[in-house]
Amino acid sequence: NELYMSPVKDSSGNVTHFIGVQNDVTLRKNAEHDLRHQKAFMEKQVKERTVALKESEAFLSSIIETVREGLLVLDPNFNVLSANYHFLKTFKVSLEETVGKELYQLGNNQWDMPKLRELLVKILPTNNPVVDFEVEHDFPHIGKKLMLLNAYRIELEGQFKDQILLAIEDITERKEIERRKDDFLSIASHELKTPLTTIKGYMQILQRTIPQEASDKFVNTFNKVSLYIERLNTLISELLDVSKIQTGNIELHMSEFDFDNMIAETVDGIQATVPGHEIILKGKTNTIVSGDESHIIQVVNNLLSNAIKYAPDSRRIEVNITKVSEYVKVSVRDFGLGINPEDLNKVFDRFYRGSEVQKKFPGMGIGLYVCDQIIKNHQGTLWVESEKNEGSVFSFTLPKERKEPNAS
Repeated sequence: NELYMSPVKDSSGNVTHFIGVQNDVTLRKNAEHDLRHQKAFMEKQVKERTVALKESEAFLSSIIETVREGLLVLDPNFNVLSANYHFLKTFKVSLEETVGKELYQLGNNQWDMPKLRELLVKILPTNNPVVDFEVEHDFPHIGKKLMLLNAYRIELEGQFKDQILLAIEDITERKEIERRKDDFLSIASHELKTPLTTIKGYMQILQRTIPQEASDKFVNTFNKVSLYIERLNTLISELLDVSKIQTGNIELHMSEFDFDNMIAETVDGIQATVPGHEIILKGKTNTIVSGDESHIIQVVNNLLSNAIKYAPDSRRIEVNITKVSEYVKVSVRDFGLGINPEDLNKVFDRFYRGSEVQKKFPGMGIGLYVCDQIIKNHQGTLWVESEKNEGSVFSFTLPKERKEPNAS
């Protein structure tokens, strides 16, 4: 309680008595106590969050400084707000020469590239990120660089509003390694093709001269040699196709053909070589397709061969053909191992093979890559649906007629 006392005096100025007022201040004191407690709690929280924020900033800063890509943060006028260590190292500039400068003025206007301007101008108004945009530029001090750019608008309010994060990966060395690998593939496959053609010629001559009284062992050995020569020929042809695809020299020899007959003949040809499997063909399209028939046959052969190869314990393979609008669709289904979810989006990459596949089955991982490129060159689509231990379905669609690139 609070007690207030006031004296009461008479006319002579003498205190005659006192008047007192007593107030119950329990609620106020409790409120003051609660406020002090709340203030202390909030101060503690602010301190903890400040420490956490500083730790988070330090953690993010360490990531940014160690990432193997050059990173720039730009304001809406494309002035550089920050740059990480890898950018400075790759392009041989200092922090003082970079931060606070307009991007296009860096290094005596070395970054004033039309493609880069076009890319960044599109970011702010549309809020669309730019992903894996290749730019080649000849820098006076460090030479020609091939860069992979990714740009994102930072969607924050206040002082960070409308900033752009620009990631720059120098892929010059990687592309050079890929080029050398492609050159090696091209040379190696051509060098292998010549003696193999000679061997095939001699085998054909030998086949015509095999006497009828030749032993079964001799005939079986001859047939096995012929089979492995054909497998080697297929592998070399795929390597040549990879080389042609990488250099953009793959040619399509277009013609019109009966799609259903082509599929049926291809299935029959594979079925004759694998009596242990049953290939079931379903459906009809009744369609004449315009395309490179030999390349489409190559795709179907590859999908069927894979279905047989990766489903050794399953006798059944299903091939389904249908017509979908102006497209024909082929699906090849096996009931084998299936594909791990993490491998699904990589099966069409060049030289990619899943870890389990590498252990159990030989191969180079180029067949599906070649198939994918062939179908794309026909303006079609190849895809896969699969579940682990439930088998896989590889499907592709082709337009009845391939449009020329300049066609409207």
